[in-house]
Amino acid sequence: MDLKLKLDQLLKRVEKPGRYIGGEVNSAVKNPEDVEANFAFAFPDLYEIGMSYLGLQILYNVLNRKENIYCQRVFAPAADMEDLMRQENVPLMTLETKTPLKDMDFVGFTLQYEMSYTTVLNMLDLAQIPLYSKERGDEYPIIAAGGPCAYNPEPLADFIDIFVIGDGEKALPDLVEKYIECKKAGMGKADFLKEACKMEGVYVPSFYEPEYSEDGTINKLCKLYDGAPDTVLRAIIPDIESVEFPVNPLIPMVEAVHDRAVVETFRGCTRGCRFCQAGMIYRPVRERSKETVLKLAKSQLANTGHDELSLLSLSTSDYSCFEELATELIDYTKKENVSLSLPSLRIDKFAFDVLNKIQEYKKSGLTYAPEAGTQRLRDVINKGVNDDDIFNSIEQALILGWKHIKLYFMIGLPTETYEDLDGIADIAKRIIDLNYKINGPKGGRFNVTVSVSNFVPKADTPFQWEAQNTALEFEEKHNYLAQKLRIKGVTFNYHDNTTSAYEAVFARGDRRTGRLLYEAHKAGAKLDGWTEHFRPDAWEKAFAKSGIDRDFYTTRKRSFDEVLPWDVIDCGVSKRYLINEAKKAHDEKTTHDCRLGCTGCGMNRHIKCAMDGILKKDSVQERSQRDE
Repeated sequence: MDLKLKLDQLLKRVEKPGRYIGGEVNSAVKNPEDVEANFAFAFPDLYEIGMSYLGLQILYNVLNRKENIYCQRVFAPAADMEDLMRQENVPLMTLETKTPLKDMDFVGFTLQYEMSYTTVLNMLDLAQIPLYSKERGDEYPIIAAGGPCAYNPEPLADFIDIFVIGDGEKALPDLVEKYIECKKAGMGKADFLKEACKMEGVYVPSFYEPEYSEDGTINKLCKLYDGAPDTVLRAIIPDIESVEFPVNPLIPMVEAVHDRAVVETFRGCTRGCRFCQAGMIYRPVRERSKETVLKLAKSQLANTGHDELSLLSLSTSDYSCFEELATELIDYTKKENVSLSLPSLRIDKFAFDVLNKIQEYKKSGLTYAPEAGTQRLRDVINKGVNDDDIFNSIEQALILGWKHIKLYFMIGLPTETYEDLDGIADIAKRIIDLNYKINGPKGGRFNVTVSVSNFVPKADTPFQWEAQNTALEFEEKHNYLAQKLRIKGVTFNYHDNTTSAYEAVFARGDRRTGRLLYEAHKAGAKLDGWTEHFRPDAWEKAFAKSGIDRDFYTTRKRSFDEVLPWDVIDCGVSKRYLINEAKKAHDEKTTHDCRLGCTGCGMNRHIKCAMDGILKKDSVQERSQRDE
C-alpha cells in the first residue's frame, strides 16, 4: 500500500492529526526531484514544541531560499502515532512531501536539551535508519546535529556523522553546498566527510578517538585522519544586521506552545553569569538596528496575522536602543490591536514604565530571577544584582498593581550553604511583608511563586569543572526550603532530581556515555523531557547494562588540567578566561559587564567587536593580561 495512503488511515486514529499532515501557510513547496539536496530538519520533540523554536524558522527559511536545496521538517510523533507507525510498518517521514527520512540526503537534528537524546535515537529507529554511524553506508543519509548541546558532542559521537557548531545561517547552507559539490564529483560519504571537516564549525567525530587513563579520565584525543583540525572553532557570524531573518514564518497547523511573531533583537550576552552556557557560547553581542527590528516585526505581523509579538534575546532590555524601540513598538502594537511581549527584562524604572503601558488594564505575573538567596552567592555566580535592585524593583511593581511575583532560583550552586537557602525564604517573606505595607490588608489576593531549578554544570562555562549535588543533597535542600517557605501567599515549585542527574551525565559526558544512551533507548526511554513519558526504570536498567558510573560524571569535581571531552570544540571563549572566572567565583569576586569594557574572554581573537566600536588590539591584550 502507498505510504501516503497508509499515513492517511493512521491520521483518523490519533489525537491531533494536524501534527503530521504538513501544508502549513508559508511552508516550502518544491519537487524533491528538481533539487540537488534534500535536507530534513529534525526536531526531537513534539510538533507543538518544535514549531515554537525560532531556530527552525530561521534555518528553514535560509535553506529554502536556495533553489537547489529543499529543507523539509520532521518531529517526534506522540505515543499514539508511534505505536500505530510501528504496528503498520510506516517509517518516519517528512511533513512536506511524506518522504521517508532514509531517502533524504541529510537528516539534521537540533540539540536543545540533553534529555532529548533518546528521542534522537528513537526517531532514527522509527525512520529505519541504523543508529550507529559505522553501520550506515552511502545508501543512508548524512546524520547531522547542531544547537547548544552540540558544544559537547561526545555523548552522541557514535551516532552522528557530522556536527555543525555555532551560527547555522552560514555554516549549514555552506555544508549542504559542499555536499552537492562532492556528489557531483562522484564522491561518497567518507570522502565528503573529509572535505567537510576542513570547514569552519564542522566536527566529524569519526576522525577522532579518545584515549583513556587508568582513572577513567581522558588522556588525550587521537586524530584518525590527519586532515582533521586539532580543534574545531565554532562558526561565527560577525554581524547579524544583514543576515536573512524570516518574515514569512510557518504558521503551525495545531496550537504551538509559543504561537506568535518573534524577532531576534540581538545575539549574545555581556553579563557573564558563571553558570550560564548561553551567555558564553553566543558571545559576542551582535545587534540588529532599531529600524531593522521594526521592519521585521511589522512585516512578520502583516504576513502571518499573528496577534502577539515577542522580542527575543538573552536579556531584552540590554538592547542599546531599548527605550526607543519599546516606545515605538508599544505605539504600533496598540494601533494594530496586537499584544506585545518583552521577556527577559532587567527590571528598572524604564522597564516598569514599559510594562505598565503594555499591561495597562491587566497585570499578569512579573518574573524576576535573583538565582541565589544571598549577596555572597550572587557574587559567586556573578549575577550582578543586589538586594536594592531586587526590592526596589518589587516595590515599584507592587505600587503599580502587580498581584503575582514569580521568583526563579538555582540550588546546588558552587559554595552554597544553608544560609543561602535561608536567603531564598527571606526574599519571599520580605516581598509578602512589602506588599502588606504598600497595599494593606484590603489589597486583594497576592501571591509569590518561588521556583528552584537544580544546578547542572555545563560545558564552556566557568563552572564546567564543578561537582553537582547528589540526588540526596538536592532532596534535603528541597525539603528544607519547603519547610522554610510555609508562608501564607507563597507557592513553592522545584525541579525533578533524577532528570537533573541524567542531564549532567550528558552535559559533561564523554564518548562512553553513548553506551548508556543506547541502552536507555533499547529499554524504551524517549521524550524524557515530559514527566508523563519519563521512565526512571528504563534509565536504571540502562545504567546497570552499560556499566556507566553516574557519579563519575555528576558529583566528581574536575581539576583544571584534566582533558575535557569537549576540548576539541573551541567556542571562542578561552579556557584561560574560564579558569580565571572559576577562581574568582571561589574568591567571591565579580567581573564587570563587558559592555563597560573588555574582560578578556578571548572572543576578540576571532571577531573585532565592542558595544561602542572596534576595540584596539593592544587594549584587549592589556586587559586580558591584567585579568590573569
